[in-house]
Amino acid sequence: MTTPTETCTVGVDFGTLSGRAVVVRVSDGAELGSAVCEYPHGVVDTVLPGTGDKLPPEWALQVPADYLHVLRTAVPQAVRAAGVDPAGVIGIATDFTACTMVPTFADGTPLCETAEFAANPHAYVKLWRHHAAQSQADRINALAAERGEPWLARYGGFISSEWEFAKGLQILEEAPEVYRAMDRFVEAADWIVWQLCGRYVRNACTAGYKGIYQDGSYPSHEFLAALNPDFAGFVAEKIAQPIGQLGEAAGRLTAEAAAWTGLTEGIAVAVGNVDAHVSAPAAQAVEPGQMVAIMGTSTCHVMSGAVLREIPGMCGVVDGGIVPGLWGYEAGQSGVGDIFGWFVRTGAPPEYHAAAREQGISVHEHLTNLAAKQAIGEHGLMALDWHSGNRSVLVDHELSGLVVGQTLATRPEDTYRALLEATAFGARTIVEAFRDAGVPVAEFIVAGGLLRNPLLMQIYADVLGMPLSVVTSDQGPALGSAIHAAVAAGAYPDIRHAAAAMGGREVGAYRPVAENSAAYDELYAEYRALHDHFGRGGTDVMRRLKAIRRRALR
Repeated sequence: MTTPTETCTVGVDFGTLSGRAVVVRVSDGAELGSAVCEYPHGVVDTVLPGTGDKLPPEWALQVPADYLHVLRTAVPQAVRAAGVDPAGVIGIATDFTACTMVPTFADGTPLCETAEFAANPHAYVKLWRHHAAQSQADRINALAAERGEPWLARYGGFISSEWEFAKGLQILEEAPEVYRAMDRFVEAADWIVWQLCGRYVRNACTAGYKGIYQDGSYPSHEFLAALNPDFAGFVAEKIAQPIGQLGEAAGRLTAEAAAWTGLTEGIAVAVGNVDAHVSAPAAQAVEPGQMVAIMGTSTCHVMSGAVLREIPGMCGVVDGGIVPGLWGYEAGQSGVGDIFGWFVRTGAPPEYHAAAREQGISVHEHLTNLAAKQAIGEHGLMALDWHSGNRSVLVDHELSGLVVGQTLATRPEDTYRALLEATAFGARTIVEAFRDAGVPVAEFIVAGGLLRNPLLMQIYADVLGMPLSVVTSDQGPALGSAIHAAVAAGAYPDIRHAAAAMGGREVGAYRPVAENSAAYDELYAEYRALHDHFGRGGTDVMRRLKAIRRRALR
């Protein structure tokens, strides 16, 4: 059991498929116990729960009750695994995927939990990778450019279909009855905090990066009315709420939430955060020029900077978006681990699965081992890593994946390695965009589940031509949340002090090999040629193919 000097906090990381809770000692960041809880409904992208109705292409929904299931299950299990006295837990903090949006009534009840809206897909949570609002995003971008809206440059010139305004406009235009009934359109990062402490506080991170909140205001009433007259009140009626700064307490744990979690009523509940941004303190990346790449199903790149610059294709720059007092920059790749997983499911033949079982390893590991034996360029392939669209630097989810160079001699491990390399080329494109805009990356730090693949890490080091540091925790987001909980509870004066004591990283864990980097420079030039041809106006074939698919599936 904990002693009075061994106070702890709990961090809960809500990912795409599951939630993870970790109990962390406040004095040194030691992770004492953890638990994972899969979402019972997972990602809803084929049929609607309960009705069996087929969902259109590019949809990705979730069921909000699954998030409460994590609080009831993973938090008590983690506390038991840690062997600590719940009375020694002084705070809890959460992080979430973003932009993941929950349509609710005024009291926070999700619309999808009512009989009236249970059969309407627009009443469900729109997951971050819901890309069906691209046409609305295109109109937002075109109108903002036409009007010269000053906030557009803060997002690299593009607002994503993944974000709040595009998703909200889609609901208005496709399900006006849901839009009218929806009192609040809430980031899941804030909704879960609302359930824990009974107060709805918007976190500064998602408000800035996903909600177009810049310099104290949202897009104007006039701008919204020009998009659609019925959208004019979106800010005032659906999303405006007091802003909480990162590391602050949003409130105190309610009696109901204490019963769910087994924690003590009244402990600090931190302001919500995003899974990527919250990982920066876990990696001790709280100074300018330290870029953290949180590599999982997708990759989010976050970095603090001392100066404000406009970077083409970035996801956003927000004052205090990662660490108070610095500009927080965000970029990202919509598909990384998701792409590798898709290939294992669809591209690895039965004999590869059988070989993996015989060796007692995963198919991913089997393909990685085979791919590691190849010389750079031996497979003769080049891929574009756009299977979930392109977040940075093109910000276009109508783009799609591509593999060039396949022949009848191409093997599964060839394509698998080409996909690994394509994601590294995509990361280099982002790093170079930051450099060219005057915000150079001084250190590249990797967090997330994919750092467990040493071949992938070495490919990234070689492609980037710079050392890779790695976060020492394999639960970076959950640890980052626990760090924020410690600050919210008053154990540390600010995030920097908490990160120094509780975070950790191994500097230069992977170093580039000069001859490998030279070989990848040649391949990267080919990647950029394909990137610019398919992504910057050489052809619209990817958009046309998606339009044909949508018509065929009606």
